[in-house]
Amino acid sequence: MDVIETRDLGRIFGESPAVEGLTLNIGRGEIFGLVGPDGAGKTTTMRMLTAILTPTSGEARVLGLDVRTEGEAIKDRIGYMSQRFGLYPDLTVEENIVFYADLYGVPRKERPARMTELLGFSNLTPFRRRAAANLSGGMKQKLGLACALIHTPEVLFLDEPTNGVDPVSRRDFWRILYRLLRDGVTIFVSTAYLDEAERCGRVALMDKGRVLACDTPQGVKGLLEGTMVEIPCGDSRRAAARLREAGLAHVAAFGDRVHAALPGGGATPSSLAALLRDAGLSPGEARVVEPSLEDVFMAAVGGEEAP
Repeated sequence: MDVIETRDLGRIFGESPAVEGLTLNIGRGEIFGLVGPDGAGKTTTMRMLTAILTPTSGEARVLGLDVRTEGEAIKDRIGYMSQRFGLYPDLTVEENIVFYADLYGVPRKERPARMTELLGFSNLTPFRRRAAANLSGGMKQKLGLACALIHTPEVLFLDEPTNGVDPVSRRDFWRILYRLLRDGVTIFVSTAYLDEAERCGRVALMDKGRVLACDTPQGVKGLLEGTMVEIPCGDSRRAAARLREAGLAHVAAFGDRVHAALPGGGATPSSLAALLRDAGLSPGEARVVEPSLEDVFMAAVGGEEAP
């Protein structure tokens, strides 16, 4: 049985659709990534699946329970870490976890062992008596995760959990998620970081309320037609514009590089570089690369420049 199922799920605010026609199936013990920019509909989707927000259309089940009619039963069996998880700054690390144990009704006799496990699991043991207000951003995220796990949920929903967190803390956070995965926890995570999507078993690329593609990261990359070429160039935006003028369909600027999907008909990486040189640019050596999820996403939404 799938742990999360949606069929044509949708939510409208006023006359504006935030999510449309969302159909997903997520199995037990899977880490699934919902990937897209701000405003794509990720948080709305997360809030519907956690029975916080009622869908306007379609249906959804979590652990076999209907999100419309069995919301309280769902909340007892899941963990949810929102973008603004409710840590209490004046409470210590330990006191925050105890507070959430009270909220979830965790039996007192189970708490000491669970507390020790979570503090060690999140590397927060040395900071157990530190006020949450005095934690770094990455440590606050790990504390939020510990609070969401205090009642041993079967499914964990994480809404952009590493947003604004430094790269080292992001890496540590994902290590923790992989350990949860080995314990059989199903993880549904949303992120705006396309590089993080590579860490998921499957991903859904979302934009403007709709899923554009859903597969393994490798499978999603395979949806992009043509051979991807990367060309270093100081003025990558101008280089991208020139390649589009030449008729290339999928072109995007990435910092000091430009990516372009090579069409058939005799074009080669070196011919693209020559085209840029003729335009007065100074490209480096063009080379064939594997498409990234950024390439696929930018092609799908018709974007011109990656963040």
